[in-house]
Amino acid sequence: MSKYPFDELEMEIVERVPNRARPEDAGKPVYHYPVSAKEAIFSLYRKQGLWMPNTSEIGIFCPAVIPDDIARGFVFEELKMPIEEYGGKDMFGVEWVFVPVVGGSMEKPGVPHLFHDANEWKDKIVWPDIYAWDWDESGRSNQKFLDNGKANFLWILNGAWFERLISFMGFEDAAVAMIDEEQEDAVKELFAQTTDLYCKIIDLCCDAYGENLAGFTVHDDWGSQRAPFFSFDAGREMIVPYMKQLTDHIKARGKLADLHSCGHLEAQIQNFIDGGWESWTPMPMNDTKKLYKEYGDKIILGIVDDPLPEGATAQQQADQAAAFAEEYYAPDKPSQVSLYGGAVLTDAYCDSLYRTTRKMC
Repeated sequence: MSKYPFDELEMEIVERVPNRARPEDAGKPVYHYPVSAKEAIFSLYRKQGLWMPNTSEIGIFCPAVIPDDIARGFVFEELKMPIEEYGGKDMFGVEWVFVPVVGGSMEKPGVPHLFHDANEWKDKIVWPDIYAWDWDESGRSNQKFLDNGKANFLWILNGAWFERLISFMGFEDAAVAMIDEEQEDAVKELFAQTTDLYCKIIDLCCDAYGENLAGFTVHDDWGSQRAPFFSFDAGREMIVPYMKQLTDHIKARGKLADLHSCGHLEAQIQNFIDGGWESWTPMPMNDTKKLYKEYGDKIILGIVDDPLPEGATAQQQADQAAAFAEEYYAPDKPSQVSLYGGAVLTDAYCDSLYRTTRKMC
C-alpha cells in the first residue's frame, strides 16, 4: 500500500504555470499534490516516483551574484535585471554581448581569445575571487524567490569543461585540444582546476541558499544537431573523471545533480551516467523514448512525446497521455516530461498524465 494513495481531490487545480510551448493556453496546471513539488522531485530521484512531472514542479534559479549569469543574459532571481545590463565580462574576464533577438549572448566579436594552445593556460588565465562575491546579500534577497515549494535547481552556465574551454580558446582550438596528445595533459590539469573551482562555488551556493535549493543543473554542451563534437573515448578520457568529482561533491551536499548538454548525444549517454549525473534532458533530435527503454533505469530522462493529432479531442489527448505514461514511466524507473515537450501539455493531457502516474505509485 502506497504511503500516498491517489485521491480524486488531488485533481483540483491550485495554480497555473506558463507554458511557452502553448502561450495561447492558460498554462500548465498545478494540482493539489499530496506532498510538495520539491518532495516529489526528491522521491523521483530516489526511484520512488509519485507522479511523472510536467516541469511545473521545478524552479530555475540563476543568481546575478555569479557574473556568468549576467554575461550570458540568463538571470532568474527575485530582483529583475534590465535587459540593458546583460552582457559584459564573465568570471574569467571573457567578454560577452547580449543579443536580444535570440535571447542570449555571444562572445564579443574582435576580442582575441585568451590562448590558442592549452599549454599556455597557466600564464593566461586569471582565476576569479569567488569569495569576494556578495553571497550573503544574494541569499537574503532571494529567500522569498526560492521559498516556493518547488525543486529549485541553480543553473551553472558556461560549464566547467568543454564549454569553458571554448570560451578560452575558441571552438576550433578547443576541439583540437581535446584530441591533441601534446595538449592532453594541460587540458586535464585545467579541467582539474576548473572542477575544484566549481566545487567551491557549489559550497558557497549551498551555504547561501540552504534547503530551498534542491540541486544544480550544470551546462556543458557536447554536440551539434547531428553528432557529438568529439568521440565517446575522448569524453571518457578527458572529462568524465572531473564530472564525477563534481557530481560526487554535489551529492555530498545533499543536492541533486542534473546535466544540461545540448546536441545529438545518444552516443555519449553512458559517459553521462558514468560521470555521476542523476538526470539529463536530451534535446528533441535524440530518440528520448529509445534512450528511456535502454537507460531509464540508470538516469532520469526528459522524454518527448509525439505531437498531438491535429484537432485531437480532449479524450484523444487524455488517451495519448495515458499510453505515454504507461510505456515511459514507472515509479522505480521514473522519467519526466521533457523541457522541450511542452506542446502536448493541454489540460486534458496533463490531467490524464497526472492521474495515470499517481495511480501507479
